[in-house]
Amino acid sequence: MNSTAVFDPDLIRRYDRPGPRYTSYPTALQFRPSFGPEDFIAAAHDSNAATPPKPLSIYVHVPFCASPCFYCGCNKVITRDVRKSGPYLERLSREIELAGAAFSRSRPVEQLHLGGGTPTFLSTAELGQLLATLGRHFSLLDGAEREFSIEIDPRTVDDAGVAALASLGFNRVSLGVQDFDAQVQLAVNRVQSPEHTLGLIDAARRAGIQSVSVDLIYGLPMQTLASFERTLELILTVRPDRLAVYSYAHLPHLFKPQRQVKREQLPSAADKLALLGLTVERLTEAGYVYIGMDHFALPDDELVRAGRDGRLHRNFQGYSTRAECDLVGLGVSSISKIGEIYSQNAKTLDGYYRALDAGRLATERGLRLGREDALRREVIHALMCESGVDFAAIDRAHGVDFEHHFAAELAALAPLIDDGLATLGGRTLKVTPRGRLLMRSVAMIFDEYLAAPESPSAPPRFSSAV
Repeated sequence: MNSTAVFDPDLIRRYDRPGPRYTSYPTALQFRPSFGPEDFIAAAHDSNAATPPKPLSIYVHVPFCASPCFYCGCNKVITRDVRKSGPYLERLSREIELAGAAFSRSRPVEQLHLGGGTPTFLSTAELGQLLATLGRHFSLLDGAEREFSIEIDPRTVDDAGVAALASLGFNRVSLGVQDFDAQVQLAVNRVQSPEHTLGLIDAARRAGIQSVSVDLIYGLPMQTLASFERTLELILTVRPDRLAVYSYAHLPHLFKPQRQVKREQLPSAADKLALLGLTVERLTEAGYVYIGMDHFALPDDELVRAGRDGRLHRNFQGYSTRAECDLVGLGVSSISKIGEIYSQNAKTLDGYYRALDAGRLATERGLRLGREDALRREVIHALMCESGVDFAAIDRAHGVDFEHHFAAELAALAPLIDDGLATLGGRTLKVTPRGRLLMRSVAMIFDEYLAAPESPSAPPRFSSAV
């Protein structure tokens, strides 16, 4: 993996158009309601037959938040009533039992991630209960080699709470920060002090947490170069192991909370581009390695090592390691990837509860990949994770002649190659350092589902490439 990214504002302006983030291919837009619980169970049984058995990664979605963050596009339920967690955990336990019965106990769970929503909406006792239930129905790996992570809203946790998470077995935490500027926080309805947040990072390390990640967002209302630079400087004082610096995508037709964002307070396109340039410059100067698609990590981080070794993976949580794992998604709206299928649970609590109360899994839609889907997924994955595609490797894996099969795509790449986003030679396509910030623009060339043009008047389905 080429870890260098060069910020070229002119190139970005020319190619910054909406497109998928490729946390999956095909994207969730292609999932179909004809895919149901029986298909999920059949896929699990088929995957058990692999030799050797594939390990598992589990994602658990906790949807509850005490208040809405106006920028957020996640699936969530806004409530201050902590009693709402009880009925949810009851149904989640039923799902864990049903899903666990479909997978062989010979398959260790190497990764566990709790996301949301706000997983720390749950009490320490409830989190312990959840982990115990998972342990009864799945083979949770025990030891330092496992990766058990949880997303933290710093407003919901103190130093003792972080220590409690470590005692439960979590060894990675991800803290939502977004921006420390007071005006920006008021504009997005998320007020948290730098002192408390930075103190939590220190507390996490004292408690033995192995890895700390921080989420930031550029392009938020009231944000300026000066204010965001101060946020970056504060974060760099504690040197988190990983940083995810996302571009704010203003899509109020898709995400209701964003209707509270005042469009006139958003940075201009030029200012937002400058914020990206500032982020790349500051983090690179501080020694961080650009992984791709908003993600940075310290040079000795597992993500960087995975990138060097060809083990980097991309899934519904972003970049990850251990690509060999099948992903089991649990909880409302969660998505699974098992072999050649994707499966998504009901997106509403009512639908999720109704299915589990009837004694069945909450699978609401999904997709079984065809041969062409699997081929294109591997090409797009290689571009997103390795910044390049080895044609001979694709030929061997899929029984195709790459140049013949993708003749139209290679022709469509010509302008991008001329503009310096990628190079072509020796039966290899490589994304250049100047193209790495636009890697999904290169990947989009191979997306068969983008071929049909959309109506100019239709609202965008995807965020912009940068």
